Amino acid sequence: MHPSLHVVCAVIESASGEILLAQRLPHQHLAGLWEFPGGKLEAGESEFVALARELDEELGICLSAAEHWMDIRHHYADATLGREVVLHVWRVTAWDGEPVGRLGQPLQWVNKSGLHALAVPEANRAIVNALLLPERCLISGDADSAADHFMRLERALAAGLRLVILRGEMALGLVDESAARVHAVGGRVLLNTTPEHFQAVGAAADGLHLNRHALMAQATRPAGMRWLSASCHDADELAQAERLGLDFVVLSPVLPTQSHPGAPTLGWARFAELARDHALPVYALGGVGDGDVATARAHGAQGVAAIRAWW
Repeated sequence: MHPSLHVVCAVIESASGEILLAQRLPHQHLAGLWEFPGGKLEAGESEFVALARELDEELGICLSAAEHWMDIRHHYADATLGREVVLHVWRVTAWDGEPVGRLGQPLQWVNKSGLHALAVPEANRAIVNALLLPERCLISGDADSAADHFMRLERALAAGLRLVILRGEMALGLVDESAARVHAVGGRVLLNTTPEHFQAVGAAADGLHLNRHALMAQATRPAGMRWLSASCHDADELAQAERLGLDFVVLSPVLPTQSHPGAPTLGWARFAELARDHALPVYALGGVGDGDVATARAHGAQGVAAIRAWW
């Protein structure tokens, strides 16, 4: 078995919010695909030193500041590479110079909303999703009436929530109006239901969210879903989410919750272990809220998901 190939890559964002991508050259593995700039981590190099060297060699820029963002493990089974690649992803926050393709590779600055239209290596897909997803994810809870449901939803939207998972019989009966309100502020709506039920009620929604049982029952990714996510609680469920090519997951319970007092929890250390081993954005769920975003991100999360904190 070949040892893992360790690669540093840079997410470079312009002042106007565009992301720099480079196209792989014809002689390279995965030729023609667009990727985040970077390259192989050499023996004895720190990630920051390797990143600075690669950005100088590839783009002609001098790295001033960057912060580690995530690690992604992806196994390429094809004959050309045939081994695991570990991407050490860094956000570049300051640099000197104007990026140019010093190796002859085409470059382009891409608006975040256009990232999904580009063909990227599979190992880069999690980075694209993470760039498009916010730090907070609202999961709807109980409501006394339709009016109460919309009051709670509007309050969350006013607080800046832009990713909403609708769950429960009442919420799934109010999809069209809920989606319209979320879309009006530039947000996304997913429905916590089965693929079959989604086909009946989900025309206005942006995607599907699977519970753990529906997740494990799928043999392949349900067709026609722009966004597909799931609830996970252990390594087996995370592995299934990764096999199906899900766009993100929520992993719980991280901390004790009022709804399940005394129930076992993952804790931040175990959460970090699970999140680190799977190449997809992971939200921390269970006993968390606004005050836990920084802690969650420090432990490898995309951010936090919650019901009680915002509903």
